[in-house]
Amino acid sequence: MNLNAISILGVVLIITSACVPKYEGPSESSIGDTNPERFVMIGGTFGSGYTNDALFRFGQENSIGAFIHQSINSVNTIPFNQPLTSDASVGLSTNGLSRLILGYKTDCLNETSLSPVRETALGDASILNNIYSGSPFNNMSIPNLRSGAFFNTDYSNQNPFFSRMASSQSSSVIDDVNSIDATFFSVFLGLDDFMPYIKSGTRNDSLPDIITFETNYRQILENLTSNGAKGVVSTIPDITSAPYFTTVGWNDLVLDSANNATLNNIYNPLEFYFNEGENPFMIEDPDANMFGIRPMEEGELIILTVPLDSVKCYKMGTLFPFRNEFILTQNELQNIRIHLNSINDVIRSLAIEFDLGLVEAGPFFDKIQSKFPYNGINLSTTFVSGGAYGLDGIRFNPRTNALFANEFIKLINQKYNANYPLVNATNLDAAFFP
Repeated sequence: MNLNAISILGVVLIITSACVPKYEGPSESSIGDTNPERFVMIGGTFGSGYTNDALFRFGQENSIGAFIHQSINSVNTIPFNQPLTSDASVGLSTNGLSRLILGYKTDCLNETSLSPVRETALGDASILNNIYSGSPFNNMSIPNLRSGAFFNTDYSNQNPFFSRMASSQSSSVIDDVNSIDATFFSVFLGLDDFMPYIKSGTRNDSLPDIITFETNYRQILENLTSNGAKGVVSTIPDITSAPYFTTVGWNDLVLDSANNATLNNIYNPLEFYFNEGENPFMIEDPDANMFGIRPMEEGELIILTVPLDSVKCYKMGTLFPFRNEFILTQNELQNIRIHLNSINDVIRSLAIEFDLGLVEAGPFFDKIQSKFPYNGINLSTTFVSGGAYGLDGIRFNPRTNALFANEFIKLINQKYNANYPLVNATNLDAAFFP
């Protein structure tokens, strides 16, 4: 079985740099038709700086909103208050674990390689202590924040990542956003509405209701623009292009003659046939036939929650077909993408209605998928070594956060006749060494 796709032993990693980002673009800058006096970033997990499967200070300081602010701040000095964790914190994941770092890990074949491992057994729960000190936060991006939660006055009891930054136990997210009285804003919202469904192989939760999403998103924009504030919003990308869904390929089952013969003896009576070399994995599919199993098809995805040791050593994906929770089938992907397109049409329509700038996230994610060249660095979706995503395989690392922030800055400049400089992301981190 060839699982080299998940091995990162021997890859050349780009060392974290503590350098302050430089800016690209013309020296003559201007704010144009914007009023950046009070800037706020609205978003979910992606916008919060959550990366390497945890919220921690370095990620927060290199969040999408922080980079947009740094560009604006280079032209017009403005505050940008974030709910930062301590420098020494190991971070906290949504599952209560610490952040991922690169460490040496030995698998069931007794092969040792650099792999993402937890810095400590548990995350830093102290970061959930409320840190509101009378000043609203300009980065109102909150891990797991869905569009429908903005108006929930009990949300601090439901999401501890909001509880740590809420102005009171009974305040809603929109209450705290409104307290900023923003004069300019950016919104990257909606990905968390999809994520639980996609990450679970469609087993948990459901796709967001389109009408409800439109109602909530409209109400959010009504609040943000009520004082005449301008801003930019972003569509939602197809996150299934991320390494979390593409690292293990549908046909990464490589068989020698002995294993090939064994599987053919088992599956030939069901009219499934294997060859030496690359083969598709076997999966459960109750609609496939009376046995409820079939080979994977090209384009179908294996989720990185799959226990890889079980794949390598204990016949998962072969004698024991992958359960649906580890797979996104063609039908599931088609349904997700149709739904995503409908939601994005809502965002596009509301951007026109409220006369806002619109960032199309899809093309940016597509560029990374096709190996995006940036200042001599080819960014890709290859797990870890591709240099675009954090160690969780879903969220961006600081470099890609900066590049995605540039997409917002470009739209701000275009829409509002401004000339804010782009962030030079060359020296920003790709991966942490152990």
